[in-house]
Amino acid sequence: MATPRGLGSLLLLLLLPTSGQEKTTEQPRNTCLGRNNIDKYDILNLNDKASCFTKCRQWGSDSCNVENLQRYWLNFEAHLVKEGLTEKVNMPFLKALVQNLSTNTAEDLYFSLKPSQIPRQVMKDEDKPPDRVRLPKSFFRSLPGNRSEVRLAITILDIGSGTLFKNMTLTCVFWDVTKGPTGDWASEGCSTEVVPEGTVCCCDHLTFFALLLRPTLDQSTVHILTRISQAGCGVSMIFLAFTIILYAVLRLSRQRFQSEDAPKIHVALGGSLFLLNLAFLVNVGSGSKGSDAACWARGAVFHYFLLCAFTWMGLEAFHLYLLAIRVFNTYFGHYFLKLSLVGWGLPALIVIGTGSANSYGLYTIRDRENRTSLELCWFREGTAMYALYITVHGYFLITFLFGMVVLALVAWKIFTLSGATAVKERGQNRKKVLTILGLSSLVGVTWGLAIFTPLGLSTVYIFALFNSLQGVFICCWFTILYLPSQSTTVSSSTARLDQAHSASQE
Repeated sequence: MATPRGLGSLLLLLLLPTSGQEKTTEQPRNTCLGRNNIDKYDILNLNDKASCFTKCRQWGSDSCNVENLQRYWLNFEAHLVKEGLTEKVNMPFLKALVQNLSTNTAEDLYFSLKPSQIPRQVMKDEDKPPDRVRLPKSFFRSLPGNRSEVRLAITILDIGSGTLFKNMTLTCVFWDVTKGPTGDWASEGCSTEVVPEGTVCCCDHLTFFALLLRPTLDQSTVHILTRISQAGCGVSMIFLAFTIILYAVLRLSRQRFQSEDAPKIHVALGGSLFLLNLAFLVNVGSGSKGSDAACWARGAVFHYFLLCAFTWMGLEAFHLYLLAIRVFNTYFGHYFLKLSLVGWGLPALIVIGTGSANSYGLYTIRDRENRTSLELCWFREGTAMYALYITVHGYFLITFLFGMVVLALVAWKIFTLSGATAVKERGQNRKKVLTILGLSSLVGVTWGLAIFTPLGLSTVYIFALFNSLQGVFICCWFTILYLPSQSTTVSSSTARLDQAHSASQE
């Protein structure tokens, strides 16, 4: 059976004799705990139970009981078979088809599973839809009791978009009510086949199942990556603190540092990375500890400093563009003040907007066995993921691509200087390469390694290592560029260009 991606498509197939009996209804209370009205299936109760898809963000939270909710929907589909008088159910979160079928069928039966439509039987002369369920004819022949007719219920229950990971696999699972104290997803008896047209789930039993996006990082891998990141962030914080102290000393001892803009921008970037590393260490160390409000605050702070780091890397690229590409007509009054308003103010506006939508909360990464690998305060699962894609992934791509374009233009300019000086500068290629590497650390080239993490686990390790050491690279660049020995190591053209630019500001 092929199921749609990006949707929690859940199906229960029940083959039972038809019977009917009226049920009374009452207004549900504490609906997400599932302790009352567990056998009430009127529209009011169904809508209240469906609202729990967005309310129950955290497994095992005090406000919901996952086991009871899963049992409710299992019992509802049993209710459709046993007592349902309607053949179709069409609700925003629920699409169901209920019908009688003859067990004497000569063909396999196919049913479409489009998320926006009620399931329907696909005739044999129709093209098979990509999202479908197949019931082999042998299945009906193996039913006990020699029944000539059975009642069938096929339901698509939309539980939301779920969690997306940089590295993921699609896994066919079913809800095992006997697993653990609250039940859990399990894959026993189900196989997964990923084909160009979609994903095929084959199960040897009939139950409540789903196609999940699963992280490929197991607990041991996440533990190693976390330790690498923590060590790298700690080292980077030490070097970034040294950079900030060095700038303060140079500013007090040298007049030029009070007017030049480039050192200020470098230190602002270093400061944002220092605070980002600190927020990361606190966030990972705290995990899910504390109240929901405290988790919300940690997620917001982490998001803010991440955006600040992205913004200042973009501003580094902008300043580099003015120095090396545009050169002329680069006067801006109160230049660094305006950059600071953008560097610290724009992320604040984004975080305020994101926080007002209640997007921050507990973020859980699970392994193939659905065990928790890592918990931290970040974006909530569900619709809050859209905010993550826009304000983190999209924001990063914009700043990163801008920085790469500027860096490429600067590299082209450095290596294609006047042919008249080419012979004299043949021995300077090493210095040019070091200059490009130094500028690369400022515009965030190491963050671009995230694009390649889906290629395999080795790229994830490389990204975690080099990205967490960005502060070390910035410190080395700052030290080489501004200490007295700079002229013997790399070209000081960038510093001279900035001096000229700063003079034009005055």
